[in-house]
Amino acid sequence: MKAKIILLLFFLFSVSGFSQNITVSGVVTGSEDNMPVPGVNVIVKGTSRGVSTDFDGKYSINVNKGETLEFSYIGFKTSSVTIQNQTTVNISMDPDIAALDEVVVVGYGTAKKRDLTGSIVSIKGEEVADKPATNPIASIQGKVAGLSVVNSGQVGQTPDIRIRGTSSRYAVGPLFVIDGIFASNIDFVNPNDIESIEVLKDASSLAVFGVRGANGVIIITTKTAKKGQFRVNFNSSIGIKNIVGAPDLADATLFRELYDEQLANEGAAPFPHYDKFTGNTNWVERISNRSAVLQTTNLSIQNATEKNKLSFGLGYRLEDGLIKDEQLQRITFNLNNEYNLTDNFKMGLTINGLQDKLPNTGSFSSSLNATPIVDPIHFDSRPEFNGLYNQLPVQIGGPQIGNPLLVAEVTKNKSIPQRYRFVSSLFAEIDFLKNFNFKATIYGDYNNFRSRSYTPIVPIYVSETDEIDNFNGNQLTRVSQSNNVTVNFQQDYILSFAKEYGKHDINAVAGFTTTQFASENISGSVQHDPGSSVGIIPDNQRFWYLNVFPYGDPSTRTSNSSQSERATSSFLSRAIYNYDSKYLLNASYRRDATSQLAPENRAQDFWSIGAGWVVTREGFMDNINGLSYLKIKGSTGVLGNQALPGGTNYPYYPGVSQGATAVFGNEVVPGYVQKFEENPNLQWETVRMWEIGFESRWFANRLMLNANYYNRKTENLLVFVDTGVQTFFDNFGEIENKGLEFEISWDGEINDDFSYSIGGNLTTVNNKVLSTFEDAPIFANGTASRTVTGQPIGSFYGYIVDGLYQSNADIASLPPSRLGTYAPGDFKYRDVNDDGEITPADRTLIGNPTPDLTYGFYANFKYKNVSLNIDFQGVYGNEIYRNWGNGNSFAQFNYRTDLQDRWNGSGSSNWEPRLFSTNYNRLPSTYMIEDGSYIRIRNIQLNYSINSNILEKLKIQQLKLYANVQNLFTWTKASGFTPEAGGSPTSFGVDGGGYPIPVISTLGLSLTF
Repeated sequence: MKAKIILLLFFLFSVSGFSQNITVSGVVTGSEDNMPVPGVNVIVKGTSRGVSTDFDGKYSINVNKGETLEFSYIGFKTSSVTIQNQTTVNISMDPDIAALDEVVVVGYGTAKKRDLTGSIVSIKGEEVADKPATNPIASIQGKVAGLSVVNSGQVGQTPDIRIRGTSSRYAVGPLFVIDGIFASNIDFVNPNDIESIEVLKDASSLAVFGVRGANGVIIITTKTAKKGQFRVNFNSSIGIKNIVGAPDLADATLFRELYDEQLANEGAAPFPHYDKFTGNTNWVERISNRSAVLQTTNLSIQNATEKNKLSFGLGYRLEDGLIKDEQLQRITFNLNNEYNLTDNFKMGLTINGLQDKLPNTGSFSSSLNATPIVDPIHFDSRPEFNGLYNQLPVQIGGPQIGNPLLVAEVTKNKSIPQRYRFVSSLFAEIDFLKNFNFKATIYGDYNNFRSRSYTPIVPIYVSETDEIDNFNGNQLTRVSQSNNVTVNFQQDYILSFAKEYGKHDINAVAGFTTTQFASENISGSVQHDPGSSVGIIPDNQRFWYLNVFPYGDPSTRTSNSSQSERATSSFLSRAIYNYDSKYLLNASYRRDATSQLAPENRAQDFWSIGAGWVVTREGFMDNINGLSYLKIKGSTGVLGNQALPGGTNYPYYPGVSQGATAVFGNEVVPGYVQKFEENPNLQWETVRMWEIGFESRWFANRLMLNANYYNRKTENLLVFVDTGVQTFFDNFGEIENKGLEFEISWDGEINDDFSYSIGGNLTTVNNKVLSTFEDAPIFANGTASRTVTGQPIGSFYGYIVDGLYQSNADIASLPPSRLGTYAPGDFKYRDVNDDGEITPADRTLIGNPTPDLTYGFYANFKYKNVSLNIDFQGVYGNEIYRNWGNGNSFAQFNYRTDLQDRWNGSGSSNWEPRLFSTNYNRLPSTYMIEDGSYIRIRNIQLNYSINSNILEKLKIQQLKLYANVQNLFTWTKASGFTPEAGGSPTSFGVDGGGYPIPVISTLGLSLTF
C-alpha cells in the first residue's frame, strides 16, 4: 500500500514538473489611447481559470506552458496569446467598431449607420417580442429620444404617437412602413414577427418620403431566414391585469353627508328616498374584470438554403379588458419567401394577415359619476322585481348616468365587431453591371371592418315609484349592421447603385412609386314592428341582420353609404456619399403629385441635404485619450404633410351635402348645396426642418453619448375656415417645434460571468403656434383646449383661481364678477387684464399639455444564464386638464373625496369650494389643472436561459423562461387613473376619467429548435 502511495505521488510530481507552471503578468491597454483597461477578462482558454485586470490594467495568472490566454472585454476585439516561456505579456486591445458599421433600414433600401447624417434609432425586434402590448410601438415607450408614446390601457387600442412634438392641426402621427408598404398603423403586425424597428426623425432621413414624411417615419422589418439556418421557435405567455391608482371617491356615508349639505346650501328639501337606497357600491370595482387574463402563443419557422429563404410566423392572442365582457381575440400570420432563380436574379413574396374579434370597449367614466348609495341589482320578496337592475335615483339625475353594471353586463355585449386585414407584396430584383440593382415591387393592403349590433329592451327597477321602466326609455329592439372596406395598392420601381472608387464611396437610389387608395362603407339599421304579431327581434346573434324574415319592420329600415378614392405618383432619389469614411454627404429629393388637389398645384417638391464629419479619422485626433469615435453632423430640408380633418378626402373638390327641401306638387324634393368653396391655390402643408448634433463613442466604445438640436417649422397650415358667410380650405398659419435630444449608455463587464449596461435618453420640446388664420383662436369643442398665436398648440384656457371668497365683506372688497351669481365659498377668479371686473376677457393660458421633458432610462444585468432588465419612463413639465369629478348641472355625480375639505364656513377652506350646484365653479379654471409629470417603472423582466450543455443533449438550441411585470408603479400627483392622456392634435392631455393603465404580470417561455 505504501509503495502505491509513493508511486502516485511520484507520478503527480512528475506531471506537475512536466507541465511547467508559469506565472504570467502584464498590463492591458487600449490601442487608441494607450490607457489601461480595467475589468478585462483574462481566461485560460478551454478552462474555467481566469482573473480580471485591476484599475491600472494589471493582471497576474498561473499558466501551463502551451496554454492560451484569452483577453476579452465589451467594446474590444478579443485577443489571444499562446504561452511558451514568456512571463510578461502586455496586450494592446483594439476597439470593436462593429456597431458603427451596423446596417440600418432607411427609405427604399439600407445603409451603413456610420455613413448617415440623419437621426435614425434602430431597435431590435427581440425588445418587443416578449412584451404584453398588442401594438409594438407601445412597448418602446421611453426608449427613443424624440418619440412620444402615450399608451391607453384599453385592450386593442392604438397609442398616441408623435415624433418631435405636435406639428399640425389635423395629422400628427408618423408614417409606418412595413416591409415597404405605407400604412397609418401597425396593429396588424405581430410583435414576435418583427426583425427590427427604425425610427426616422430628421430631414436627411425623411425627405425621400416626401409628403408623407413630415411627422416622422417608423420602419418595420419582419423576420427573414438567415442563410444556412433552420429554426423552429415556439413561445407562449400567460398573464393577469390589475387596476391600480383608482380615483378616490366618496362612499355612501360621505355621499349622504355631502349631498345633504349641498341641498341645504341650495335651500332645497332633503333627499326623501335614502330609505330606498341603502347600498354602498364601489362602481369601479363592480364593473371591473377582476380576472383579466392575457394569453399569447406564437410559432415561427425559418429555413434558408442556397436558393431559398423562407420564414413563417403564426400567432394567437386572447386578451381580456379591464371591464367585464371586453375581450380581444387575434390571429396573425406572417410569410416571407425569397427565391434566387440565378446568382443575380431573385423574387420574393411577403404576406401579413390578421383576423380580429374585437372587444366591445367601454369606459370607467360612468363608474366615477354614479352615486354609491345604489345597489346595482334589486332584490326583494316580489318575483316580478327580483333580480332586475336598479335605476339610479331619478330625482338626482340617475337616468342620465345609467347603471354602470347594466351597461357592462347587458348592453355592451350586444355587438359583434370583426376585422380582417391582409398586407402583401411581390417583388423581383436583379443585379447587373456589377454595381447596379433594380427592384420592382407591388403591394396590396386590404382592410375589412364589419360589425353587427343589437339594441335590446332591458327592464329596470325604479325604486322611487316601485315600478319597472325600460333602460334609457328604449321601447323597440333594433339591429344595426355595417361593412367598411379600404384597399391600398402601391407600386415601387427602384434603381440602386453602390460602388467604391478608392477612398470614394457612393450609394444612390432613384425610383418611381404610385399609390391608389379606395374606401367604401355601407351601413343600415332596422327596428321591430310594435304592431306585429311576431313581436320583438330575438336576442340571438343569428337574427342580427337587416333582412331576417320575419323580424324587423321593413318600413323602418334605413341605409347609408360613403366612398372615396385617391391616388398619388412620385419620383424620388437619394445619394449617400463618403470620402475616406471621413467626410459624409447625404442628399434626397422627391416630387409628389396627388389627385386630391387642383391640377395647377397637384405636384410639390421636397428635398434635404445633410453633411457629416468623422472627426476621429483626422490625424490630429490621434492623441485624444478615451475618445473612440466622434461624428459631427447636420441636415436641413423641406417635407410635406397631407393633413386633413376627419371625414374630408378632397379639400379641393367640395362635393355636396343635403340642404333645404322644397315641395313640388305632392312631392318633397331634397335640396343639395356645395359643402365649401373651391380653392385652386390649395397645397399640402410644408415643414422646414433642420438639426445639428454629434455621435460619439468613448473608452473603446463602452460609453455612447449622442446629442441633437432640432428645429421644425410647419408652414402653410391646412385649415378649414368658417366665417359664418363662407366656408373654404386655405393655407395659413405656422407651428414651431424645437428642442434637444440626448442619448447615453454604458456597457460594462465585471468578469466573464457578470455584465451590465445602463443608459437613457432625454428630449426637450418647445412648441409654439407662430400664427393662425387671421390670428383667430381655435377652440376644441367640449374642452378647455385652445390653439392661439404665441402659445403652445392645444393649451388650456380658462380662469386663474386665487382662492375662495370667505365672506360677503371679502366679496365687496374685490372686483365684481360678471360670470354669474356667486357667494362666499365660491372661487375668486383673477382680474387678469386689470379692468376692475371679472369677465370672459380674463381667461388666459392656464396649462400646457406638451411636456417640457420626456425621458427614459434602463439598467440591464446578466449573470451567467440569468438576466434582469429594468426600464423607467416619464415626462416632466406638462399639465393635465381634469375633466371629471367637477360636478354637473343636469345630474348629481358622485364626489371626489377631496371635497371632505370643502368650504363650509369662513376659513374652513381656500381651495375646495362650497357644495352648491352652480356652473360658476365649473368654469374652466386652474382648479381643474393638475401636474402631469410622472415617472413609471415601465417594465421589469427576469430571464433564465437553460444551460446549453443540457439543451444540446435534447437537440434544443435555446430555452428561455421569463417573468415580466409592466407598469409596476407610477409616481404622480394626478388624481385620475393615469397621468397619461392622449387625444387629437388640438385637444390632448384632457383626462376624462376614462381608462386605467393596468399592471400586467406575465410568465412565459421561448423554445428554439
